Amino acid sequence: MKNRKILLPALLSMVLVFSFVLPASVAEASSTVYLPDDCSIIHSAVDRSSLASAMALNTPQGQITPMVAAGGYHTVGLKSDGTVVAEGYNSSRQCNVGNWTDIIQVAAGGYHTVGLKSDGTVVAVGNNEFGQCNVGNWTDIIKVAAGGYHTVGLKSDGTVVAVGNREYGQCEVGDWKNIIQVAAGIYHTVGVKTNGTVVATGYDEYGQCDVGGWKNIIQVAAGYGHTVGLKSNGTVVVVGLNDDGQCDVGNWTDIIQVAAGAYHTVGLKSDGTVVAVGLNDDWQCNIDGWTDIVQVAAGYWHTVGLKSDGTVIVVGWHYYGQCDVGGWTDIVKVAASYGHTVGVKADGTVVAVGYNNNGQCDVGNWMDIIQVAAGYSHTVGVKADGTVVAVGNNEIGQCDVGNWTHIIEVAVGGYHTVGLKADGTVVAVGDSAYGQCDVGGWTDIIQVATGYGQTVGLKADGTVVAAGNNEIGQCDVGGWADITQVTTGWGHTVGLKADGTVVAVGYFDYGQCKVGGWMDIKQVSTGEYYHTIAAGYGHTVGVKADDTVVAVGLNDEGQCDVDNWTDIIKVAAGSYHTVGLKADGTVVAAGLEVEFAKWNLGSLALYLITFSTTGGGVTRPGEGTFPYYPGRVLNLEAKPENDYRFVNWTGDVDTIANVNAAQTTIAINDNYSITANFEEKPPINWALIGGIIAVVVAGGLAIFFVRRKRAA
Repeated sequence: MKNRKILLPALLSMVLVFSFVLPASVAEASSTVYLPDDCSIIHSAVDRSSLASAMALNTPQGQITPMVAAGGYHTVGLKSDGTVVAEGYNSSRQCNVGNWTDIIQVAAGGYHTVGLKSDGTVVAVGNNEFGQCNVGNWTDIIKVAAGGYHTVGLKSDGTVVAVGNREYGQCEVGDWKNIIQVAAGIYHTVGVKTNGTVVATGYDEYGQCDVGGWKNIIQVAAGYGHTVGLKSNGTVVVVGLNDDGQCDVGNWTDIIQVAAGAYHTVGLKSDGTVVAVGLNDDWQCNIDGWTDIVQVAAGYWHTVGLKSDGTVIVVGWHYYGQCDVGGWTDIVKVAASYGHTVGVKADGTVVAVGYNNNGQCDVGNWMDIIQVAAGYSHTVGVKADGTVVAVGNNEIGQCDVGNWTHIIEVAVGGYHTVGLKADGTVVAVGDSAYGQCDVGGWTDIIQVATGYGQTVGLKADGTVVAAGNNEIGQCDVGGWADITQVTTGWGHTVGLKADGTVVAVGYFDYGQCKVGGWMDIKQVSTGEYYHTIAAGYGHTVGVKADDTVVAVGLNDEGQCDVDNWTDIIKVAAGSYHTVGLKADGTVVAAGLEVEFAKWNLGSLALYLITFSTTGGGVTRPGEGTFPYYPGRVLNLEAKPENDYRFVNWTGDVDTIANVNAAQTTIAINDNYSITANFEEKPPINWALIGGIIAVVVAGGLAIFFVRRKRAA
């Protein structure tokens, strides 16, 4: 025991020496936080007791920050001047936002659109069946969210209001407090609290409201049956329905914003790229090539990305690239369908763009083609020798044309294919649920056309026959005479008369049959199997003798915006887009993608430029120039090489949480340039350390033996 007491001072002396001599590194931890999709700053270093300061309105530096919102079937854009644009399905007038001004945030619901004004009041348009647009008396609102049939508003005091469908309790938010962000799913509502926990109410069949255990959440998004939470460390958590993999986000990192569609989930990474999981039937998850994105939004079946230059890209429902025909040349014939466009080149080869879920665009090896037709999910081509090829969906035998011969024209409906033979008879394969393939007795036919469930034949004498679905009168063509060309839409049939006028029967809801005033529509020569009239789902198009184009009917997606087209010789109509072939062999298109190409919501991106000195690098977000949404709070991370250590951040460092920490955050309130500085670790003087250790040990032993001798 005495020996232990003697040795203790010696050992303590050694510990003290090592604590001063050996180098020590102190890792400074800082919270990682991000900006939710409402452009508000949430930072753990900020005094959260003031909700108003934590939830600054969308007016950084006095400017309105552009943004996008995605609804059920429509997309909304907020411009930098406070005005709003919208495209897409407009059945409930949810896109009628042209007169809105002074807007600082937008939200899109199933069939309605909501706008937050700078004075804290709210406007709304669209479906109001459940009172979801009854927001006229709301005041002091700093954030809005729109669900399937309800609207949610976050007030500056952290309380929440809601109107609309209450069937599942999605509007029961009256007792919520200390909320800093809200999200609305189709039938449920979610809120983030100041302490990073989450509350939810509404439809919970799939556990989408089971968020009680979530912590450190800085933003939430809500779909149909799932809820998404972005954590402060850039990872993501999801609860609820996962039938389509929409909850498979366990490997996501470095995420700065999340969005939720009906059955898919989208994440924006700090480098401006995007990740997505879930249902992809409409290509809503096809975002692999996206770059320079600063904000994302997800509709029921589509995904929207806002780029740093203020332009917008969209994938998903009705956004399949079917209008990407700008580079086509030497085209002699065109065809269009639901989501794809096909062109025949002068050399007999074929090009196709758009939706290719069933391989309907796999026509690259086709040769010697003289005419093509496009169905909902299949494509058919007539070869110069009268045989026929087909690709795409063959579920009902619509592609079983391999034994056809002597064909001079084909027409393709939703799920059936019709062939006109040189002798004037007609053959058909595929779906015949409505009798649309019952054409075996037809004779003396010179042209055929097909709708979704009907088939029409033009006879040599100018009369017309039809078979198939006639529920809305689309086959009532028995009295037509003097017809020179026919075309069919989803539920209507159109005929061009010899005098250049046009007749139409069938589905009329969108005005697609209002062609009575058309005159001087261009005729085609006998045997020329192309159209100067065309019909889509809800619109009709015609080429005039002066090579301009007219259109009537549904125009939700810009399919009738053909007024400025000139030099057009042929047209084709898809379900929701229109294609025009010009005399020089180039092609133009009208539709949603063309409309979005016109959007520029205004300059919005701020830039962070990162550098490093010798001895290390910036690993998050990386080194280079990065565009970001104004107000975004980002992770910064610097990593030293071997034998180097991090020193500090220099440059525009005013909004860096801790300039002396290798892992910290920066708030993007302006354009910044920063540098991570490194230095060599000081060499360890092992000789000095060894000498000190020897002295300490010798001294300790001397004391030990002296005291032992005295004790003896």
